[in-house]
Amino acid sequence: MLSTRAIGLGPAFRKVVLKPKYGQVSALRGVLSKRAIQTESLPPSSSVEILNAQRLKRPSSPHFTIYQPQLTWLGSIANRFTGAGLSVLLYGYAIAYLVAPTTFDSAHVIEFAAGLPDAVKYAGKAILAAPFAFHSLNGLRHLGWDLGKFLTLKGAYTSGYAVLAGTAVTTVALVLM
Repeated sequence: MLSTRAIGLGPAFRKVVLKPKYGQVSALRGVLSKRAIQTESLPPSSSVEILNAQRLKRPSSPHFTIYQPQLTWLGSIANRFTGAGLSVLLYGYAIAYLVAPTTFDSAHVIEFAAGLPDAVKYAGKAILAAPFAFHSLNGLRHLGWDLGKFLTLKGAYTSGYAVLAGTAVTTVALVLM
């Protein structure tokens, strides 16, 4: 069987057949160019079910636990956690002071801290000093990046190790004050 495409008549043949010379041909074109599509109206609750079914068929992306830990993403995660933790402490104390100003004033806080054993004082200082030092020094590292410094892989690792060393020294200095 000889096809119209094999002899080059495909597009030309369609042009002649669907050319609107007469009213019948234009009606024929309307019938030939339309597709039959059926739609079904669904309740809103079924859209969630359909979405969940589609999600189950998708492959899951690898979780970060399969990757070797790197200083860059560990530093980023630690910066977020230390920032959130320091914010919670600051806002928590501020709200407590607003609720009970006579209980959380400076004199009462100092009196409470003075009554604690030395080991608890040093542990508390370390718990507060380490995130403060890391977040502050890592903030300076980010400012360096904003200035266009340390943007190479070697520079990122060098500045990352400098932040860790500076955090250790600063934490010890703050604890011993």
